[in-house]
Amino acid sequence: MKAMSRALALSVCVTGFTMPSASSYAQQLTMYCSVQQAWCEAIAATFTAKTGTPVSMQRKDTGASLAQIRAEASNPQADIWWGGSGDAHIQAAQDKLTAVYKSPNMDQLQPWAIDQAEKAGNRTVGIYAGVLGWGFNTEFLKSEGLPEPLSWADLERPEYKGEIQVANPNTSGTAYTALATLVQLYGEDEAFEYLKRINSNISEYTQSGTAGIRAAAMGETGIGIAFLHDVLEQIASGFPIKAVAPSDGTGYEIGSMSIIEGSKNPELAKQFYDWALTKEAQETALPAKAFQIQANVAIEPPPEAPRLADTKLIDYDFGKYGSSETRSRLLSRWDKEIGANR
Repeated sequence: MKAMSRALALSVCVTGFTMPSASSYAQQLTMYCSVQQAWCEAIAATFTAKTGTPVSMQRKDTGASLAQIRAEASNPQADIWWGGSGDAHIQAAQDKLTAVYKSPNMDQLQPWAIDQAEKAGNRTVGIYAGVLGWGFNTEFLKSEGLPEPLSWADLERPEYKGEIQVANPNTSGTAYTALATLVQLYGEDEAFEYLKRINSNISEYTQSGTAGIRAAAMGETGIGIAFLHDVLEQIASGFPIKAVAPSDGTGYEIGSMSIIEGSKNPELAKQFYDWALTKEAQETALPAKAFQIQANVAIEPPPEAPRLADTKLIDYDFGKYGSSETRSRLLSRWDKEIGANR
């Protein structure tokens, strides 16, 4: 990537991205980032190298980002929210916590990414997709004589007591996607009965959506429920993990990006937003061991990534399960019926 001289005062157009003027160099882009730490750092550093604009990046889980943006609504402290499950971005859009913006680079995106923007009134946009599943430690399960879990139904096996980790859906977009997936797969009442049945198999409801699969990679637990790109990250790092897309059907996320309503640097946020949709920006994922399926049509999915067309996916209703009403109701029920019984 070519570095641009800080003395350059004229704006130039590169790969569909308009460079900020010299006067904007004194500004700082503040970003809440809800993907892997390495990818958060890579996207921020690449933007700075390209534009000369410093980025203050704070890595936060999806639920934590949404909670902070809501708490700061009267005095926003961030300009852009990059990454994290689209359900939470849609809720932020419905609550008008994020700004309306339609990038000129929308035509570079996959249909599912554009659909995400249209559903949210252009207050967010899809930037990647990821399939929900889990990973299990092959050495751990072999040493314990445990069978391979290949379906949601398998996770009910009594042999897995205390051997599964999943995040708390109040703080994790991964876990909320799992909750919403089960509700759509089984129906709400049966989904909560299922969650009660596997409650004793869950050793910990972690804060982070990636904590469970990291624990499985280290052999601290047998199974970690996660998005498969997070599972693949552990495999790429050399851990004895096997990825599973549940055979009885699963959900998926459309990771999203949103500009914070009332941000202190809205024009700078738009410049980052435009650039983040380009091939150049999204190519930062794979070197950071981020195996998400990128939204830009010019990028082929990593060979390790599950193909959406080859996976038994439910017809995930992003509008309904991203709504404030549905999300709040499901989380409240989870707190009363699952979380309170720990």
